[in-house]
Amino acid sequence: MAEKLWKGRFEQPTDKMVEEYTASIHFDRRLYRYDIEGSIAHCRMLAERGIISQGDASRIVKALGEILLDIEMDRIALDSSREDIHMAIESELTARIGEIGGKLHTARSRNDQVALDMRLFMRDALSSILDLACEVRSALVAIAEKHLDVIMPGFTHLQHAQPILFSHHLMAYYEMFGRDFARLRDCLVRMDVMPLGSAALAGTTFPIDMEWTARQLGFSRIAANSVDAVSDRDYLIEFCSASSILMMHVSRLAEEFIIWSSPEFAFIEISDAFCTGSSIMPQKKNPDVPELMRGKTGRVYGNLIALLTVTKGLPLAYNRDLQEDKQPVFDTVDTLVATLRLLGKMLPEIRIDRDMMARMAGHNFTLATDLADYLVRHDVPFRKAHHVVGQIVQYCIQAGKELGDCSLDEFRKFHKAFDKDVFPFIEISNVVDRRQSAGGTATLRVKEAIARARAELGACKQYSKENLKPEK
Repeated sequence: MAEKLWKGRFEQPTDKMVEEYTASIHFDRRLYRYDIEGSIAHCRMLAERGIISQGDASRIVKALGEILLDIEMDRIALDSSREDIHMAIESELTARIGEIGGKLHTARSRNDQVALDMRLFMRDALSSILDLACEVRSALVAIAEKHLDVIMPGFTHLQHAQPILFSHHLMAYYEMFGRDFARLRDCLVRMDVMPLGSAALAGTTFPIDMEWTARQLGFSRIAANSVDAVSDRDYLIEFCSASSILMMHVSRLAEEFIIWSSPEFAFIEISDAFCTGSSIMPQKKNPDVPELMRGKTGRVYGNLIALLTVTKGLPLAYNRDLQEDKQPVFDTVDTLVATLRLLGKMLPEIRIDRDMMARMAGHNFTLATDLADYLVRHDVPFRKAHHVVGQIVQYCIQAGKELGDCSLDEFRKFHKAFDKDVFPFIEISNVVDRRQSAGGTATLRVKEAIARARAELGACKQYSKENLKPEK
């Protein structure tokens, strides 16, 4: 059993079951790099301020570098007796260089230490997620540009509504993921706070320089209140909230892919590389990847609820409950990274059946609104036009035909305003391209949207890991 660094107050050793129950090292070990990065910055600050000697600081920093390498080479056992990654690294440090290692923890607590580690971890995690979000958005734009001439039925209530460009439909997801990108980017603003130096909750009596440490670690500002600094998990909740919305958008897209790839729709075919078969039915090709994307959305929602529940009744400042913040956050990060990476690969390999989409674009009376608009343009009040076209639709249902199958005489039975120019008016390509209102489905407007998207995506390069960190 490893010796506890806080053993001085206690007469009895920690119960083995308590060690296992309270240990977090099996999941917080992934913070080791950030813990060491923060410790090195803290150590150098202590030396700069004359709180420890430069010689001691050099020995500590050198040993921390060696510990980092040994952890990466899996040469250090990180078991439950080590309690958490902070204690594991500090105990390893003192084992290597003796009591000098104990000077590292001057003017800090595990409370502000873990707050720092999580902020450093999340900064890197968000860098990867933002890059992957850009890749997904780029893939959507590329498909939209490639299939600009494909017309499909637009839906409301999952019923055929009006013809739209397939590209217009895809660009709706581009907009959705764009809002996700902005929300995640905004998370960095609240995350960009350096808490180290707040100590347990009250600050420290030592003459530390938190601004110096913040510059070393790339933070633009320091915590304004030490109590808040060690108890704040808002930035993690905000991240999980933004992630939940992003996964909801992924799930909606996945749902449409699942529906569209069914024989009843046959709008698309998902590449074999992203599907699986059946153990009993030889003919099956199942859209398992989109289904799992849809399913994994629920676990991200659950992680958000877990964090909200953990923090909802906590008195200030730090409480051990906050140890439970890490697994939901780690799982959300891992789920987002895996999902966005796979989605970015799957999108370019989806095959579009333009002929099927085109055939269905005019079915089930999707031209009815335009037929009403035709009457409005001939001075018929819209409500009257709506009623007339409703009667025509009912007639067509009984006759087993579509609106485009009707003759001029049939139209004129319902209103004398119809003339031969009604047929080009309800031709599908004209129907689509007349919708030139801002954000509409007209080819011109969709081209403009794609051009804007290309310009926006060009700016994504600035969100590399280096640029996410303020200059030191």
